[in-house]
Amino acid sequence: GFLIRRVADQDSQRGSGRYALQRGWLMATEEDVRAIALSLPGTTEGQWYQTSGYKVAGKGFLRLRTEAEEGGLVVFVSDLGEKEALMTSNPEAFFTTSHYDGYPVVLVNLEKVDHDELRELITESWLIKAPAKLRRQFEAQ
Repeated sequence: GFLIRRVADQDSQRGSGRYALQRGWLMATEEDVRAIALSLPGTTEGQWYQTSGYKVAGKGFLRLRTEAEEGGLVVFVSDLGEKEALMTSNPEAFFTTSHYDGYPVVLVNLEKVDHDELRELITESWLIKAPAKLRRQFEAQ
């Protein structure tokens, strides 16, 4: 169970970056995650906990959780109250595991969020981990 469904040509191993249509609305894809993350200043792509991840100034802020059956995109949120609010607002999209109990981290089911919501979540996670100089540069844009 990896939760990300990529849209790809039959001959292609990689997603095309197009949206996959499910139940009448556009869901986010792994390619969307990559494009949004790499659009943020100072972001690097690489392995983090043996999975695809993204760091800013050496600090991990986002990773695709593939080591467990539940999968999900790991994002940081401002506090435990926001984590609880997200999970309550849409339990199909936002969840956690016992490993993340007590931490301001939420897991995101990409099949249940749209592109705009994904951009907001990734940007917030980046803002939490980015150094002040990069946050100021980003906010000045």
